[in-house]
Amino acid sequence: MSAAPGRPQASSHRCAQHEGTPVSAALQPVIVGAGPAGIRAAQTLLRHGLRPLLIDEAARAGGQIYRQPPAHFQRSKESLYGFEAARADAVHQAMNGMLNSVDYRPNTLVWNAEAGRLDVLQQSRTSTVPYAQLIVATGATDRVLPFSGWTTPGVYSLGGAQVALKFQGCAIGSRVVFMGTGPLLYLVAYQYAKAGADVVAVLDSATLGDQMAALPALLRQPAVLAKGLYYVAWLRAHGVRLQGAVRPVRVLGQTRVTGVVWHGAQGEQTLACDAIGLGYGLRSETQLADILGCRFHFDALQAAWLPQRDAAGRSSVAGVYLAGDGAGIMGADAAEWAGERAALALLQDARISLGAASRDRAATLERQLARTQRFRVGLERAFPLPTDWAAQAPDDLVICRGEEVTAGDLRRTAKATGATEINRLKALSRVGMGRCQGRMCAHAAAEVLAHCSGQSVQQVGRLRGQAPIKPIPFALVQPVAAIAQEEAA
Repeated sequence: MSAAPGRPQASSHRCAQHEGTPVSAALQPVIVGAGPAGIRAAQTLLRHGLRPLLIDEAARAGGQIYRQPPAHFQRSKESLYGFEAARADAVHQAMNGMLNSVDYRPNTLVWNAEAGRLDVLQQSRTSTVPYAQLIVATGATDRVLPFSGWTTPGVYSLGGAQVALKFQGCAIGSRVVFMGTGPLLYLVAYQYAKAGADVVAVLDSATLGDQMAALPALLRQPAVLAKGLYYVAWLRAHGVRLQGAVRPVRVLGQTRVTGVVWHGAQGEQTLACDAIGLGYGLRSETQLADILGCRFHFDALQAAWLPQRDAAGRSSVAGVYLAGDGAGIMGADAAEWAGERAALALLQDARISLGAASRDRAATLERQLARTQRFRVGLERAFPLPTDWAAQAPDDLVICRGEEVTAGDLRRTAKATGATEINRLKALSRVGMGRCQGRMCAHAAAEVLAHCSGQSVQQVGRLRGQAPIKPIPFALVQPVAAIAQEEAA
């Protein structure tokens, strides 16, 4: 497996499973992320006598998939999580049972890592957290392929639409269209319709042929497949328009969404709506793993650069473990298993005796994860990324909204300078230099560069992670610099 172009690999970044020395247990293990992976990792460490420090960017544990609303929220878990209500409740109860036993830090953002310390932001104050053993369970976010007008107020990512519903109990609009592809497209549409929102249509870029071809692999997990088929059948039975083989053309409206134009088998069509949920599956949040120095490889199945890990979750950096969707999209159930497996690997590397039951459990978890990976092949086949997106993207299409860089800007810069690698293009065009640090635009920019330079997305490489991983207040820049100078002295 090859490393990303432009990222030198330090010789000290040998695979942790080949390191002969144990990971130091002098400091408490640190877990970043309190979704299914982070919670199960913490539970496993606690069960073996360690008291982990669990850092959570959200106010309450659960991650994006099992995001908890504010305490005064009145809707039941059945209405919030549907079929996953029991699973969500189990994860929440596991966390509730640990609150007095773990060092839990909600509303805390990890924005950098250096020399065995994490830089964190909590309640507008910065501090550092030392670690010797670190489990990275940073989860995933939406993968967005822009189309004309996507920056119009009223266009949300699918994840953003889901947060509005789960956390705030409100819809993103009164007449909503969901567009893109992937299982999340139908799940969010179902959740909105069940909550009483007017879902005008679900417009999927995948085709029926894609889904039929994926059926043999999807049958590996019939219960999961059945849930997906139920969502589709329920939406159709309740009058929601479902359309496949769709290409978004443009958003209508200047100051607010008034409709959407899309191209299908019968040519261009228009739908009136006041909000759009957009997403093409999920992509792993890998910035922290990158800053930590983890080796990356290109995963052709997910069309993404992912941090390298072994079957137990060990990264290429000794003492750093990867779990959940932050290391590769596999879903909530697999995230729980991966979190537990990574914690067992940490314990083993720290020379903490596991016992026969835990060793057997580790083997079982690896088998479960391997089965899920085979099912994942089917999902990616059923909901492929559009292969012609970059070719169809007009020159005036905004790719990086933070720096207002268009597809035409990228093409002209690449042609004028001969840039064929994404970090070089970033330096010349400022794509990925906005507030999101490329988290939203990197994939689209790479697609445009690959198309205009005649390369594959793998060949153009990946944007290297930069601190801050997520935006921090500008007023903190000077205090952070002062802290760094003081520590250096």
